[in-house]
Amino acid sequence: MRVALVFNPFSYKVHEENLRVVQKYFGLFPPLSLAWVAAMVRKAGHDVIIVDCRTLDLSKQDAASILKRWRPDVIGAMMTTYMFPETLGWLAYLRSELESCGMRPKVLVGGYNLRVYPRESVGHPEIDFGCLEHAYHTVPALLRELERPYPDLESVPGLVWKRGGRVVINPHPQAVDFDLFPNPARDLLPNELYAEFPTQRKNFTVMVTSLGCPRRCAFCEAGGTPYAPRSPKTVLDEMQECRERHGIREIDIFDYDFTAGRRRVLDICAGIAARKLDVTWACRSRVDNMDAGLLDAMAQAGCRRIYWGIEHSSQETLDSLGKGIRLSAVREMLTRSRRAGIQNLGFFLVGVPGETEASVAATAAFARSLDLDYAQFSKLLAKPGTGLWRDMKRRGWRDYWADWVAGREIDRELPRPWLDGLDGERLDRVTHDAYLKFALRPAFLLRHLLACRSMAEVLRKTLAFFDMMLGKLRPMRRGAFRIHHENPAATFLRRWSVARQGRVPAGAAAGDADA
Repeated sequence: MRVALVFNPFSYKVHEENLRVVQKYFGLFPPLSLAWVAAMVRKAGHDVIIVDCRTLDLSKQDAASILKRWRPDVIGAMMTTYMFPETLGWLAYLRSELESCGMRPKVLVGGYNLRVYPRESVGHPEIDFGCLEHAYHTVPALLRELERPYPDLESVPGLVWKRGGRVVINPHPQAVDFDLFPNPARDLLPNELYAEFPTQRKNFTVMVTSLGCPRRCAFCEAGGTPYAPRSPKTVLDEMQECRERHGIREIDIFDYDFTAGRRRVLDICAGIAARKLDVTWACRSRVDNMDAGLLDAMAQAGCRRIYWGIEHSSQETLDSLGKGIRLSAVREMLTRSRRAGIQNLGFFLVGVPGETEASVAATAAFARSLDLDYAQFSKLLAKPGTGLWRDMKRRGWRDYWADWVAGREIDRELPRPWLDGLDGERLDRVTHDAYLKFALRPAFLLRHLLACRSMAEVLRKTLAFFDMMLGKLRPMRRGAFRIHHENPAATFLRRWSVARQGRVPAGAAAGDADA
């Protein structure tokens, strides 16, 4: 069978947790979930392409032209809750265009959203199938059945489908061994175009080396989910493939907590040195499972940046959110990280229960007092699957997200019943002020300027700075949203190549030097 996986662009939403300017420069990341699915499809003996419309700046018409030439039997997409209506619109358009040419593709969707809202997602007429859990067992089994004259859809584990207009959810009894997943099909991606805000080397990509998180933070959808790490050898093999096959020199490890297993991290670090892998990397960690020895080993193995979940300046707030860290450990661990030669980025929450403008200012001041290279201030939301979301449902809150996915809601400012006196507009403004006060420090700005390693990095950070400054002078939500493409020429050339050839060429290794 022929499978086309499409990653569509998306606009800024009023209900998002990040400010518009932050989302604009957040980064262009590879659609890793689709790359994994592509590898599984290919391993099962089928043909597959990935059309990364967001990165290539392709329109619906461009994507339809590619698919008409590819003639897929199945169109696949990842459905995030935030972007569900836009992705649904893209799928409806692409399906209609192909059907107008006599094709009858099936539409398959997956992603975390399907685990929370399977019926609301697949209930739309534009969607035929949903993948409830990970694709490892479900997608190959579905493609096998679709090749048969009389598919037995009931036999496909974890499949969400329709029978007589009713949504059916198949059980998924198979155990999922993350270590058995093939490496993502990065050869189907434009690796030279990806970057995130702190990126310093090209090519850039992201990796996930573990699933789940044993912690129980009330604001995180992964809290309390089974922790499933990949073996050091599997991680190292993927890193080596990234470096040698795709010219990747910087990797951001997207695990919820990369350092949850100390021995595993040490083995990975030793393997990077033994294989002489010329890669730098970043990861997410916590101050309560890090130590000086581990920091030194990570730094020697190429770790150049750690994203720390700090969240707030109030110990009482941290305890109420189930964070499980002590503020007294934060400053010491960030200082040790800096001594090891690792940059620090701190994640902070704004709009937590009981929040006031004064407490936001206190958290912003705390962030400025720490040895941080970057800070991210996110507005707290009751996101689907989080402890906060479950608590609100128990209290009788009508689930906005379920209605949003089902098409019964519009994009709007969401209520935060745990706040008194901080509405959405004021929350945006104090969050914006927190960013400005963090960035507008002469020594901080000079340090960042001197640390830049390319003109692309200088331009990216300069544009973000002035966009943030201008945001003080204009309404937060006015104007069209467009993601920052830091290499328009390369994007244009890749887009032209795609349009001319009618297919997505294999990812280039052209970024094999720092850029």
